[in-house]
Amino acid sequence: MEERKMKTLFVMRHAKSSWAETDLADFDRPLNDRGQSDAPFMGSVMRDNGYTPEIILSSPALRARETARLVKEGGDLAGEIVFDDRIYEASPQTLKQVVSSIEDNYSSAMLVGHNPGIEGFIRPLTGALEPMPTAALAIIELKSASWNDVATISGRLVKVIRPKDELKSLGTSR
Repeated sequence: MEERKMKTLFVMRHAKSSWAETDLADFDRPLNDRGQSDAPFMGSVMRDNGYTPEIILSSPALRARETARLVKEGGDLAGEIVFDDRIYEASPQTLKQVVSSIEDNYSSAMLVGHNPGIEGFIRPLTGALEPMPTAALAIIELKSASWNDVATISGRLVKVIRPKDELKSLGTSR
């Protein structure tokens, strides 16, 4: 009998954004200084833990695009970044649709999006209610060999990594 490989989904909330320019549309808000440092830091944490998504799906909002790019660069991750308009202001149901459309040749994928959709997506998928502050990363194992099953299966929350906690464990603070 052929062994079916489970999928690994990395779910990240964008890094901390700036509110300095009050005339900017929400979609166009960039990362602030903390976001600029947390995103590549989280990329290095991913690399150091062997978390290597084969594809990165990101909201096209500026703060999410910058997060995806800095995480990829900071972790020297090979996964291509693909921007998906559906992720911006997405409901948990829409995020399920996004994930279910990932091609099955990818065994791991990363989603970079926004709250409250990100937290709302993790809960029905894993049964866990986890706070997802900016730049937090949830690692989820899906009990299926097909991304298309995400609407009907459950996943196991392996871990949530939050920048503040990770920095504290390294004896560093912001």
